[in-house]
Amino acid sequence: MSLNTPEESEVILSHHTDAQWRRREQELVHWTAREKQHKHAKKTKLLGHINVDAELFPALVLLQQKQIATEFSCAGVSPLDEPEDHSLYAYLTIIASERAEQFVQLTMKRMRHRVLISFEPARNRYDLSSFYIGHNRPFCQMIQQCAESFEF
Repeated sequence: MSLNTPEESEVILSHHTDAQWRRREQELVHWTAREKQHKHAKKTKLLGHINVDAELFPALVLLQQKQIATEFSCAGVSPLDEPEDHSLYAYLTIIASERAEQFVQLTMKRMRHRVLISFEPARNRYDLSSFYIGHNRPFCQMIQQCAESFEF
């Protein structure tokens, strides 16, 4: 499946059934309707000179060590998922390269339907995100496991 807009073209690389897409849509509807309680502010850690989400920090460090460049990341795990502090879906943006492509293939194979992977040719980058709402922490843990096992 690919999404094309006039501003930018994005190609979905991961595979999901119609039933999985429907479940994702239902989760979004339920999430927007339910009452949310604030537990704590988003936690960040310094990676170089940039504050990154603490949930993704271990994976980002491993990817950096394995020479896979990342651009953006967010893994808000608060039930509020406030736009300034949290992400509805945990995500990771990786700059395209041969090494990155191999990591993306490994991640797609290991995480299967739990990850949504797209490629933006105009920006030369991959976007990896949790496919379902409320799966941010497991997404971060699985990305870390993929990074741990990745060998170029």
